[in-house]
Amino acid sequence: MRIRSHCSAAAAGVALGLLGMSVTGTIPLTSAWSADRADSRSALAAHRSASGLTATSPAATADQAAARYVWGKVVAGDEFNYKGRPDSRKWHVFNSSGHNGNGLRRASAWRVDGRIITVTGDAKGTTGGMASLYGQKYGRWEARMKTGQRDPKYHPDILLWPHVHGSKKCPEVNFAEGTNNTKLVKFFLHFGCHGRGTAREKKAVDMRKWHNYAVEWTPTQITGYIDGVQFFKDRDKTHLPSVSMHACIQLDWFPDKTRTKKTTMSVDWIRVYKA
Repeated sequence: MRIRSHCSAAAAGVALGLLGMSVTGTIPLTSAWSADRADSRSALAAHRSASGLTATSPAATADQAAARYVWGKVVAGDEFNYKGRPDSRKWHVFNSSGHNGNGLRRASAWRVDGRIITVTGDAKGTTGGMASLYGQKYGRWEARMKTGQRDPKYHPDILLWPHVHGSKKCPEVNFAEGTNNTKLVKFFLHFGCHGRGTAREKKAVDMRKWHNYAVEWTPTQITGYIDGVQFFKDRDKTHLPSVSMHACIQLDWFPDKTRTKKTTMSVDWIRVYKA
């Protein structure tokens, strides 16, 4: 059983139950950029030119889906190159009960240090979540994320959520979600309310290291990437969201009877592109 994330301002503090069956195949992450370095350099140069990223930016690396497929100009997102709390012009920070009513989500859990943003979940389940104020129908999202030495009860999650509360079919796209198995990252595409439809995939990834997680949503399919390599695809049009979506970043608490250890989740940047 899987409990749905919740990410809109209106839906903060509300959770829905989820059960589903896999309808996707897996494409192993066995190929990388080293096999076609010349094409990689060309694509990266085009991506930097199109997006406005500089060649000296540490985030402008060839293991991005945006660079590999030349997604073009960044239209929204956050580089987290400031200090303090998340930028209120870009984010709605949750101040609510936690995921499925467990613990609390508080603004105090977030900290931007001029390079990255970090959310900390403490031993009592006080953690954080926030939703982007920018939404669009179709598009591409990519984020660079890692966790600390995390407690399996804390699940990092970067996802897309309906921009308008009360959307039919309860769409949700979790394109970088950790579970109680800390050696896996999972992709969940939810397309039915009350657990009536889920497509999913998983991949062995050390989430304690920096990785780039991306999703591409078009009128015909949804595709997920890790470090520029595809690992999820669903071409069933009935599974795709029909409304605008926005990005969310959450560290969710799934308590059991064991003691919880402090856990961190950090994001270097998150970028949004048009389809």
